[in-house]
Amino acid sequence: MDYNLILAGVGGQGILSIAQAISVAVVNRGWVVKQAEVHGMAQRGGAVQSHLRFSDRKIHSDIIPLGRADMILSVEPLEVLRYVQYLSKDGVIVSSSTPFINIPNYPPVEETMDRIATVTRHVLINADALAKAAGSARASNIVMLGAASPFLGFDPEELEAAITQMFERKGEKIVNVNKTAFRFGRRAATAYEQAIKGGKTGHEAREWLEGLKPEELEGACC
Repeated sequence: MDYNLILAGVGGQGILSIAQAISVAVVNRGWVVKQAEVHGMAQRGGAVQSHLRFSDRKIHSDIIPLGRADMILSVEPLEVLRYVQYLSKDGVIVSSSTPFINIPNYPPVEETMDRIATVTRHVLINADALAKAAGSARASNIVMLGAASPFLGFDPEELEAAITQMFERKGEKIVNVNKTAFRFGRRAATAYEQAIKGGKTGHEAREWLEGLKPEELEGACC
């Protein structure tokens, strides 16, 4: 199995922590992982992106060719549009719907969402709201890890084990908050995809999801 993932966002949103969690899960399997260094503006709030590749066999390069990414995972919606040329024809976009407006000419948010929704396989969830519901606004990146998890080929227990390894030095409470954030993200992504398959538009699916409490997401049907 080979998997190519583009991680995108802005500085300070925690894409390195997402990459770390996935990498830990990969290594725990005994597989190979390569990550390109993070590229982008050094200051907090600047656009950043990284390539993450993992496989059960040797990987020769850490750079993903154009048109070969299995997923673009973004913690900010506009950042998705910078990298759509990397997405394969069967690839999936998973993004937070919460904008980080760090430029004066940021386009209308709904216009950005609509452009993402033209990709057949996509998920848009309100990661910030779900992170707060899980107990920490800082856990929005782990919400996005959860949202990506149905498409990564790991059992959720493998990624939760990686979360535990990452946060256990900070104590049980922090571990549990991040596991809850992960579960909320996974449930939201599953529900969103079901809503799209059920005929809802991206806007309708987001509106429907945001009307549900996080604990209502599991088993939710459009």
